[in-house]
Amino acid sequence: MMFANIVWDVDPVLVHLGPLEIRWYGLMWGLGFILAYEMVSRLFKKEGYPDAWADKLFIYCIVSSVLGARLGHCLFYEWDYYGAHPLEILKIWKGGLASHGGVFALILALIWYSKKVTQKSVWWLFDRMIPAVAVVCMCIRFGNLMNSEIFGFPTTLPWGFEFIRSREWQELYNQNGEALPCHPTQIYEMLYCLVALITSTVMYRKYHLQKHVGLITGVSLLIFFGARFGLEFMKNPQVAEEIGMTLNIGQWLSVPLILLGIWLIATCKKRKEAF
Repeated sequence: MMFANIVWDVDPVLVHLGPLEIRWYGLMWGLGFILAYEMVSRLFKKEGYPDAWADKLFIYCIVSSVLGARLGHCLFYEWDYYGAHPLEILKIWKGGLASHGGVFALILALIWYSKKVTQKSVWWLFDRMIPAVAVVCMCIRFGNLMNSEIFGFPTTLPWGFEFIRSREWQELYNQNGEALPCHPTQIYEMLYCLVALITSTVMYRKYHLQKHVGLITGVSLLIFFGARFGLEFMKNPQVAEEIGMTLNIGQWLSVPLILLGIWLIATCKKRKEAF
């Protein structure tokens, strides 16, 4: 059975309220955090931990991931511009968030949170957070899809998307003189997030592998960033500096997280819950 290519012409603005706009991308960030809070809050309650743990964790996660994602984009992808215009870093509403920066900042913030609040290993915390993290990532990638951004190279596969609202897609179209459906890599990334969500949930609920501290986190890091590393081969460059690179910036930033995942798996049986 053959499918027609998908013409993607979705307005990234969900609602116009006078001069204000509610955009799909911002809405999905907010929805993701709300769902994540509910998931972790219920899990903590089920395990008998204080309600305040989830409330404090929510604040740590929002602040660190948003700031980290913004700084990650500015430092890793466009430092030539932001280094010359540092005040532009504050204009987060103009776009420019890097998931790797959010992850690195989240790890650092939750190391501090774990010492101050739970007095347990940060990997004990991540083992319980991974399903919620996967949900947030799925929501963000859905937001990228609604923004018609971060898609892949042209494809002849029947599920290719024509991102007609994207300037990058329009340039491809004009250069080749025909409509070029592209890989909807946002959807591919949503799928590996779904795999991480299901895998981590089964490991926790059915096999109770949280007793090996860091194992669930390590396996999930390999799913997240192993898949991300592979998918980068079919993505369009995000910045001009990536053109011609054998491995792009996203792949180089994935490598330490893949290695971290391998280390967590290899050492999980030796690790204790508390510091």
